Amino acid sequence: MGQGAVTMGDAAKPPGSGRTGPARPSPLPLPKVIGHRGAAAAAPENTLEGIREAARLGVGWVEFDVKLTADGVPVLFHDETLERTTDGSGRLAETAFRDLRALDAGAWFGERWRGLRIPDLEQALDLLVELGLHANVEIKPCPGREVETATIAVETIRRAWPEDRPWPLLSSFSLASLAAARDEAEDMPRGLLTWRRPADWAAVAADLGCQTVHCADCHLTRDWAQEIRRGGYGLAVYTVNEPSRAAELIGWGVDCIITDRPDAILETVSGKSGTVF
Repeated sequence: MGQGAVTMGDAAKPPGSGRTGPARPSPLPLPKVIGHRGAAAAAPENTLEGIREAARLGVGWVEFDVKLTADGVPVLFHDETLERTTDGSGRLAETAFRDLRALDAGAWFGERWRGLRIPDLEQALDLLVELGLHANVEIKPCPGREVETATIAVETIRRAWPEDRPWPLLSSFSLASLAAARDEAEDMPRGLLTWRRPADWAAVAADLGCQTVHCADCHLTRDWAQEIRRGGYGLAVYTVNEPSRAAELIGWGVDCIITDRPDAILETVSGKSGTVF
């Protein structure tokens, strides 16, 4: 996840934005804890080993970011550029998947992780099924690829995800990506990601058919949390790594804590991974 205020004026009008949203969202049970980018404090983010580490730490859900390579392959990656989490350089959107797979995505985090590769979305979905995990898939498009990223992510999930399991939760800061996900897969649950409080958040969430709202810890207030809950939305907060803060947020009525330290937060909120729908 990253910064990004959500207002209708900050982006082009999303496809289908003239629709009237539902009066109240359909209920969507959230777990108490979601591992952020896998388990980002314990293993390299957005890698298969990060997902495995989250499972070892006892979490039932993980969150990860999805972007497109130059040749349109959906991969787990957060940044626009490669330098922070790989031994490569340049922009991810200008790098072909074959070249991306040659990069080391683990050594930056520690020597024991050397040799990890950037996974594609289908690999991650297969691993989730193997481990019995559920997911919050953040659609994190490179500029200008908002609709394309959402469409390809949805197509990949439809192809790879078992029919007998509930769909992953799709979230995004991008209104155009959420609108494309709504139009391509109305049956897949959606979550509106926010940074600072948008004045029109409720109208946006309703128009996009969202069932959850995901707020930045540093900008959420008790009053806003209560407003979100009164609207019928599930409320997730990111990125919370201090157990005392997690406990305070749960006291505010927050449904779900997204954290780099799922083991520490699980112990605080319940000792369990929460509800899996």
